[in-house]
Parts: sequence; structure tokens; C-alpha cells
Amino acid sequence: MARRRVGALFFERFELLDAFGPLEMFGALPEHFEIVTIGERGPSIASTQGPRVVIERSFGDAEQMDLLLVPGGIGTRVETENEALLGFLGAQAPNLEILASVCTGAALLARAGLLDGRRATSNKMVFPWVVTQGPRTTWVPEARWVEDGDVFTASGVAAGIDMALAVIARLVGPDLATRVAHGTEYDWHRDASWDPFAKLHGLV
Repeated sequence: MARRRVGALFFERFELLDAFGPLEMFGALPEHFEIVTIGERGPSIASTQGPRVVIERSFGDAEQMDLLLVPGGIGTRVETENEALLGFLGAQAPNLEILASVCTGAALLARAGLLDGRRATSNKMVFPWVVTQGPRTTWVPEARWVEDGDVFTASGVAAGIDMALAVIARLVGPDLATRVAHGTEYDWHRDASWDPFAKLHGLV
């Protein structure tokens, strides 16, 4: 079986763990997944925390991905108005096997119209803002992640790791997903409805 190409979308002030938590999981199976970093422009893009990621493909020269991962971060507040980024999402989406977001990355999917008519979730601390970005989305306030067809949306930051393992389980099998969790010494929350943070932030 050919390796699936995982496109990781980056923008200024993305959240480190939103991106690199899931990428650690996919990267643990190089025989199944190839990771490509994508940004509007290079050569590198800075995270909220400071470290920069090297950009391998721009929006203009990125090939079609099989999976696209969209992190969140404080930078999403600006990127919701970035027509180039939203256009790239819209161009990639029809031929993706899986479209996935972590945290406020869901706001970008919503603004691109990719969550219209779908169920989705996001970071519970900033849930009210994210909801305003997608009035035609059914937002789920209590969920670790939500799977709606070929679209996965995760709650805040570390939840993206659980979501990524769920994607791996769906695409290449639960045994391999479990192997990755064990190999990274990660305690995988397999229940998508597990969400203590919704109550913490008064959403339920």
C-alpha cells in the first residue's frame, strides 16, 4: 500500500503541540505516512511559543494531500481573514481522505465553509469565539474529538493526539494505533466523548 501524504498546515503563531502532537503519532509509522509541511510562504514560520518550523511547500506548489492537519493557536484570529489560506483549504478538501483540525483550527475550517452541516468541536476555553466562525455548524460542546464522515475536529491542544490515534486506527487499524500509543508512552483516551474541560469552562 502506498504511503498516505499528511499535509501539516502552518501559519504565524500556531500552537506547537496542536501540530507536533499529532505529527509525532503519524511519524511513528513512516511506512504508512509521509509528512509534508505547508505554509503560505517560507522559509520558516514561528509558533506562538517561539520555535519555527521549516516550510517545504507553499500554497501554490503543494500537491494534493491525502490527509490535511490544521492546528490552532492565537494566530487563527488573523488567519480567519486570510483568503489565501481559506482558498487553499477549499481547494484541498474535495480530494482529501481525511481533513483534521486541532483546537481553534476548527475556526479556519468553519470560515472556509468546510464544517457547514457537520458536527464539530474545538478548544473549550475559547469555544464561544470558535462557534461564531461557523453559524452553519453543529458545535459539540462536550467531546474530546468529533468524527463526522471524513472530517475530524479535536478539542484543545493535547486532544489532537487522541484524535490522531483515532485517525490512524481508522486508516491502518486499531492494533497499529495501539502500538504507536505504547511506543510513545501515551495514555490514549479512546472515548471521543471524554471531556472534563467542557464542565470546567461551563459549557455543560
